[in-house]
Amino acid sequence: MSLLGFIPLLLASALLPCLSQSEPPTAHRRFEYKFSFKGPHLSLPNGDVPFWDYYGDAIPGTEEVRLVPSLRSKSGSIWTKYNASFEHWEVQISFRITGRGRSGADGLAVWYTRQRGETGSVYGASDLWDGVGIFFDTFDNDDRKNNPIILVVGNNGKLVYDHPNDGASQVLGACVRNFRNTPHPFRARITYYKKTLSIAINTGLSSSDEFYETCTEIKDMVVPSLGFFGVSAATGALADDHDVLSFLTFSLSDTWKEAADGQISKSEMDKFQKDFEHFEKELEKQKEDFQKQHPEERPPVEDLFESDSQRELEMVLDGQNRVLRELGHLSERLMMVSEEQKRHWDLLQRNLANETTTTVTGGQGQAAGAALEAALNGRSDLLQMLEEVRANIGKITAKAKEMPQSAGSSAGPQSSISDIKEHFDVVKRSLQSLVKNPVHGHRPLCPAAPVVPSCVSSGIFLLFLLMQTICTICYLAYRTKKDASLKKFF
Repeated sequence: MSLLGFIPLLLASALLPCLSQSEPPTAHRRFEYKFSFKGPHLSLPNGDVPFWDYYGDAIPGTEEVRLVPSLRSKSGSIWTKYNASFEHWEVQISFRITGRGRSGADGLAVWYTRQRGETGSVYGASDLWDGVGIFFDTFDNDDRKNNPIILVVGNNGKLVYDHPNDGASQVLGACVRNFRNTPHPFRARITYYKKTLSIAINTGLSSSDEFYETCTEIKDMVVPSLGFFGVSAATGALADDHDVLSFLTFSLSDTWKEAADGQISKSEMDKFQKDFEHFEKELEKQKEDFQKQHPEERPPVEDLFESDSQRELEMVLDGQNRVLRELGHLSERLMMVSEEQKRHWDLLQRNLANETTTTVTGGQGQAAGAALEAALNGRSDLLQMLEEVRANIGKITAKAKEMPQSAGSSAGPQSSISDIKEHFDVVKRSLQSLVKNPVHGHRPLCPAAPVVPSCVSSGIFLLFLLMQTICTICYLAYRTKKDASLKKFF
């Protein structure tokens, strides 16, 4: 190897430690259902959201939570009932802000604070919060033409939010993105891990929810160890609909550890085991009593669901039925081809009879007679070969019908499939020989007499038949492969 060949290897070995050090550590994620909500059936029949409380003008629905409607001077919020006890967390929120005007007001906020800010002047929540707020501001109060904007503002419980200037003096991080009137829901992923708060967003321009781009990242940020999650929104002189479709919370940790309060002691486990055995005996006793009181009733069927082997067998049988249907269509087409060839045979015989009674000059009459004679001889051979192809198709159909009966054994289906493949190869070779080697090497010519119609070229017809057969075989192979791949999901 030359010196130039070693240069890329040296560069890769020199950059590999740097790349491995720059990658962030992977954290274990655990879904926290008590701090999350998502449709459908987001709210209960009485209008409550499990593990959440809502305030102000918030309206929970089955698919979303409308924090504020498109009415002026409205505010609403929704907060968790319990404070979060995990140190590191990740929040994924999906929402819509829609309105008719070119600009809207005021915006939406995601909170993590020591106390719940139920209602207030900061995007529908109270001021002087202790924690962090991520604001999705739609109205340009400071007239800097930089809205809609995403802001990260921290507070220790003593600072008043600078609303006229959109918190310009208190912002820890920001990015300008349009999240109003997007074709798809706008998504944000807020992660707090090892004193680093990062915001990643999906702009909602496409239906894909996998692509996120970084908005901002704040390092060395301290938030309360115990806090409440919340979402709030407010309107002003302008009004938009603010809808939250989902709010998913995950706890993050270096290693997968179970919380101490989530573990069950041995005494409680023994108690649960005894209760389970007691209930199981009671259930069996009730079943026996019911059978004695109702002897005419049949016992419940235990196996209500099909097994994996039954499901696979049904898929095999369905695939074989499709093969049989396709082979039936192919047989019908070959029957039509055979009838068409017989019709051409009769036509050529009539033309030959007319040729013998028609006066034709010298060499033209002899050439036309020879051409018709060759065409007639070729037609007979062609019909014989088509009958052989049809016989092979019949064998394939018979083998395919035999496969469902032999599906229970291991060797039966494999041998039947191999026989079907061999017959398909025979059919393919027969059609190729028809196209490559025309019968007697002569192409039938139309007779010169005006009373005889023009003949159809057998080569073009056989080429079309070959293409149709190949397409049918490819389709059957594709369907078989697709049915085999579907078995992986069962």
